Amino acid sequence: MVGGLVLPHSQHQVATPRTTAAPAPSTQALEQAPCCTTVSARPARGSLDEVRKAHARHIKLGLDRSPRHARPLLAACALGDWPGSMEYAAAIFATLDEPEAFDYNTLMRGHVVGGRDPAAALRLYVDMLQNGVDPDGYTFTFVLKACAQLAASRQGRQLQGHATKLGFSRHDEHVQNSLISFYGKCGEAELARRAFEQMEAGERTAASWSALLAAYTRAGLWAECLEAFGAMARDGWRPDESSMVSALSACAHLGAYDVGRSVHCALLRNTVRLNTFMETSLVDMYAKCGCIEKATAVFDGMDGEKNVWTYSAMVSGLALHGDGRKALQVFDAMVSEGHRPDEAVYVGVLNACSRSGLLDEGLRCFDRMRLEHIVAPNAQHYGCMVDLLARAGRLEEARALIGNMPTGPTDSAWRSLLNACRIHGDIELAERALQELARLGGAVNAGDYIIVADMHASAKNWDAAAALRVEAVDRGLAQAQGFSAVEVHGRMHRFVSQDRSHPRTADIYEMLHQMEWQLRFEGYKPDTTDAALDVDDEEKRRAVAAHSQKLAMAFGLLSTPEGTPVRVVTNLRMSKECHAYSALISEIFGREVVVRDRNRFHRFRRGACSCGNYW
Repeated sequence: MVGGLVLPHSQHQVATPRTTAAPAPSTQALEQAPCCTTVSARPARGSLDEVRKAHARHIKLGLDRSPRHARPLLAACALGDWPGSMEYAAAIFATLDEPEAFDYNTLMRGHVVGGRDPAAALRLYVDMLQNGVDPDGYTFTFVLKACAQLAASRQGRQLQGHATKLGFSRHDEHVQNSLISFYGKCGEAELARRAFEQMEAGERTAASWSALLAAYTRAGLWAECLEAFGAMARDGWRPDESSMVSALSACAHLGAYDVGRSVHCALLRNTVRLNTFMETSLVDMYAKCGCIEKATAVFDGMDGEKNVWTYSAMVSGLALHGDGRKALQVFDAMVSEGHRPDEAVYVGVLNACSRSGLLDEGLRCFDRMRLEHIVAPNAQHYGCMVDLLARAGRLEEARALIGNMPTGPTDSAWRSLLNACRIHGDIELAERALQELARLGGAVNAGDYIIVADMHASAKNWDAAAALRVEAVDRGLAQAQGFSAVEVHGRMHRFVSQDRSHPRTADIYEMLHQMEWQLRFEGYKPDTTDAALDVDDEEKRRAVAAHSQKLAMAFGLLSTPEGTPVRVVTNLRMSKECHAYSALISEIFGREVVVRDRNRFHRFRRGACSCGNYW
């Protein structure tokens, strides 16, 4: 990325090309990079007087209009952090006789550092062209960074065309890396990938890979991010800190525990000391991969270096695991240590209370947020409160709260109420929630219709159930295919219901048969109440027997060593049948089964679930 050019010092402590130390910058690079040797490029606030005195000496000696002599002062001001430093830099620049590309680059660099005024950097580029000054490779790194900060995709593409015309878009790693970073920050992951692939293998650096990984992460392409991370390692590059954080984020979203643990080991091998940002990423990864003990161990090992984001990651992780009591303890510790909770922390706290059934505690936290910490509730907070009330069976209070939301009713709030109606069997209110979702326009989805249709099917109202499904089709709503995935040896294996596409299908179904055979000895009978099909009981049993979650569990039991947890990730809500089935599997096979459904984690040990049957 552009970080090594825009900042006075590299932010990547671990980055080294291939497996050797980074080479020293060439003499030419040092001459081209807009830096300062006479005056510090990052002077302290107290050095403003020193810079002014130096400027006065230059004026007295008649050197203030000479670009060569004014450059140290220009860089010191452009990269200074005192109030008015950029204005002072602009004043020095305005007095120069025939400023060169080097001088324009210095001022552009000052505008993009910390996102001060990226639009000014683009205006300066236009002035540069109008004054007949030819840009160099460093110019494009700064203006592309400005476009990235402004999300100015059209202007960035124009700059790419200009760089190509001048011959800088090929064989110039800084410009190429800047293009990858620019497209990634504009959400154009495919264009970032193309820019990366246009680089020859010998031109790619750790920064090139890091920019590509960041592009995939920003676009939510988690599988592609991990694939690129593996390719980076196979190509002989030692991943830098930024690359590892991107990989950890991908692991967290995919539930790829084994890969995440490998990244953690690589961090420990290659970094003298983990910083707060890296440790926060590890807390988030372990929590979202189902290992809350390791997340807690990393969190507890951060002696006095926790920030609000760290606490937010820990609270949100505990919320995912349904440990509301522990989440409240962490929150209280955060407040007692002097950290001021923000909106994100309170979302995690309220979610923790909702998923643990802590109604009174959740109501108190909502009051503390508004009255003690003066945090104005947003739509997410009200959505959490609706979920809290509705899960506790106070459906009418939840509906009234939606009507009184200062932000206006939201789809997430109505959907929380709809899900609670399914739990408590209130078909009338569920239909009202579906109508309100439809009234919100594009907020309704096929899953909302299926929830209400399944409720009617459970009540044997087959005509009403069929009518709702037809209405969803008529509205052009397609339901995303349900799947479950299990991690084996660092690779995610995905299954759908009745799936027979896996190379080991015969072994998986044989294992599935053995699992059910052993469960029947324990008195297991499939619960088909969630199978909303107008068929006989035998057909329903066959339908639930090869559920995607059961297939994933069967493959996990087949392919992982005895005594190790089986980790399953599914985009479905845990059904009563799969919940009871997983609990029995954990008891009979003596294996911990960790399932992350679309809302939370379920950890089955010795026949019991961490959710306490509250989900």
